[in-house]
Formats: sequence, C-alpha cells, structure tokens
Amino acid sequence: QVQLVESGGGLVQPGGSLRLSCAASGRIRSINAMGWYRQAPGKQRELVARIVSSGSTNYADSVKGRFTISRDNAQNTVYLQMNSLQPEDTAVYYCNALIRTNVAPEYNYWGQGAQVTVSS
Repeated sequence: QVQLVESGGGLVQPGGSLRLSCAASGRIRSINAMGWYRQAPGKQRELVARIVSSGSTNYADSVKGRFTISRDNAQNTVYLQMNSLQPEDTAVYYCNALIRTNVAPEYNYWGQGAQVTVSS
C-alpha cells in the first residue's frame, strides 16, 4: 500500500517562506503525476501546483511566480517551495500523487495534510 508522508508545514510571517515535502513509499512501479492541493476553512479544495512525469508543471494563478514545485525521482518525493507567503495562503496543504504499484493500476493517493499558517 502506498503512503504519502508530508512535512514542512508551520507558522510563518507574511512575506516569509516555507518548503513542503511529500515522500511516497510502498510498492511503487511508476508515478505519473504529483501535486499539491490546499483547503482553507470554509472553502473548496483547490489545486495549487502539479508536476507530471515529463517534468511539465502547472500552477494556480494565485501562486504563480511565488511557488515552485519540484521533484526528486530517486526518492519519490515532491516539494513545494513557497515564497512571499500571504495570509490568504493559510490552509491545509495536501499532497496528491497518481501512482501505479506492482499490484494495482494507477490510483490517486493523498497525504495526511500539512497546516500552513501565515500570520503576523
């Protein structure tokens, strides 16, 4: 069974930076895509950034130019570098990955969520 373990969340002042990490483990055969979603209180979960196997990336307009998604294929890990953070970025950030294992076809897996709070 695949697990996505997130780390790097926390409290930061406006204008500050954080880097989230998400490591996938298990009987992984291939990872077709990895990304980050976030959900603020009372709001719908939204896509923040995504990177596919080719290396192409997509970003929400609200974070473009401030956030950068990257990956380490050798460690099955995806990162989200978040710069110039603002209070509006406060949310629970969820890692997501489309993964095929040795015993199952591709499936969307989710991390446990990491709280990011931007406040002075």
